[in-house]
Amino acid sequence: MSRRPAALTGSSLLILLVVAHATNDSFSGMLAALLPTFQVRFGVSEAVLAALVGTLSFSSSVMQPLFGAVADRLGRRAVGAAGVVTSSALLSLMGAVQSVWLLFPLLLIGGLGSAAFHPSGTSIARNLNTRRKGVTVGLFSAGGTVGLALGPLIIGYFVMNDILTFSPILMIPGVILGLMMFFLIPRQERAPVHARPKLFDLELFMGPVGVLCLAGIFRSIAWVTMSNAAGLWLVQDRGVSTDSSVIFWTLTTFSFFGGLGGILAGMLERRVSRGVLISGSMLLALVPLFLLFVLPAGSFPYYLAVALSGALINGGLPLMVVSAQDLAPHAMGTASGMLMGLTWGTAGLIYIGIGALQEVVGISASMALSFTTLVPGALLAQWVLRRNAQALSAAD
Repeated sequence: MSRRPAALTGSSLLILLVVAHATNDSFSGMLAALLPTFQVRFGVSEAVLAALVGTLSFSSSVMQPLFGAVADRLGRRAVGAAGVVTSSALLSLMGAVQSVWLLFPLLLIGGLGSAAFHPSGTSIARNLNTRRKGVTVGLFSAGGTVGLALGPLIIGYFVMNDILTFSPILMIPGVILGLMMFFLIPRQERAPVHARPKLFDLELFMGPVGVLCLAGIFRSIAWVTMSNAAGLWLVQDRGVSTDSSVIFWTLTTFSFFGGLGGILAGMLERRVSRGVLISGSMLLALVPLFLLFVLPAGSFPYYLAVALSGALINGGLPLMVVSAQDLAPHAMGTASGMLMGLTWGTAGLIYIGIGALQEVVGISASMALSFTTLVPGALLAQWVLRRNAQALSAAD
């Protein structure tokens, strides 16, 4: 009789989750980096490219609260493992697709796998260290942003060497990691039927978690815009070629330092209030974001501004996730899905409109307008955290 391998615990389990998160999210970074290539290959407009982004955002992010509730009911290990296998197997085919219209169903179905992975992984990571939740979730979140950072470099190698048809081999790490999750993560005790969260909890959406989610949407609009419009902006307004390393390094720097920002904010949580870290970082991000429009592309000051933009926009996200979990301990997976997924997905759908706006007012103007959404995001986050300070303090 075969025996099940010993389950991982502690730091070993966190490392597995971080690496799986990086692998899963690398495909979103690849899509952003492939947009200029798709525009040339298929001869499509910015609006169609934005629709591709919106499709992946909808399936991989908007659906996360639903999959979070499913994971809370059926077990986070199985749902998370199946998710990373599905997303890797399908999204790795992006580079080999020969029709832009085939990309839409591919992104739609493949994104559902990512939607299944995120709330499961976040909830498992949080429970590894209840005393330093911000740091643990920050490390898990950093795995995703590191994946976003590595994705453009990985697919950039395929683009620059004209081997995009071999992109399906990129599914291999994700399939292996998904199997490791299934066999090495401890089984989760199923909650009693009467204690299981609702598949759709209207009270959760209408309460403080919903307000925090709205703040996260405003924050995510700036991130999604920078991640997906930067490559097109560099090509159209800065005159770089579609296979220029500046595109890939811009996206990589932005995402990589976004991950570092989340870890740093988690480490500072014991010394600085969540409200200051979350809202302050959003407002400060406006400075380097607007400097990008005047700095020489590819210069050291340019990359420094890119790095600061990523760190400040993303710095408060793990703390927003932890706050949502603290405010909804009975539906942790759903709350995680709302902040880790619904915020990104809604921003991705809004980006379809931003893509249309790019064709009307120009890409630089539409990017600048999108960045200003950080202001209402910061104000809403500060309001909801202050209003629920007592409940959040009790959860700590």
